[in-house]
Amino acid sequence: MARMIFVNLPVKDLEVSKKFFTELGFGINPDFTDENAACVVFSDTIYAMLLTEPFFKRFTSKQIADTGSTTEALLCLSADSRAEVDQLCDKALASGGAPAGDTMEEGPMYSRSFQDPDGHHWEVMYMDMEAMGAAGGR
Repeated sequence: MARMIFVNLPVKDLEVSKKFFTELGFGINPDFTDENAACVVFSDTIYAMLLTEPFFKRFTSKQIADTGSTTEALLCLSADSRAEVDQLCDKALASGGAPAGDTMEEGPMYSRSFQDPDGHHWEVMYMDMEAMGAAGGR
């Protein structure tokens, strides 16, 4: 069985967050979605659990990061092409996201980033594996 990842993120408004990610083209798994949480499906092995802040607090004794002034994580999704990186980031910005940094182009890697409506930092990255091999793995 392939290893799966479930990234748990606190959100202020669950409906706004669900709308944002569905506008980006990702599905919501209804089996793991209720008034406290929503399961965003990125692939067969990658999911984000969007948890209302009160529900999220049940799982930790620490304070929830203030994403307006701190970064709790950099979340990165792969893309199949530079065009897909641009398409996904442009959709994010048009759907209520905010810019999170400059476009990065370093050798065979190309990435852009955005913040979701709760300020979580998302990177979208394409790596040209053919060029990566020609560059000796750098």
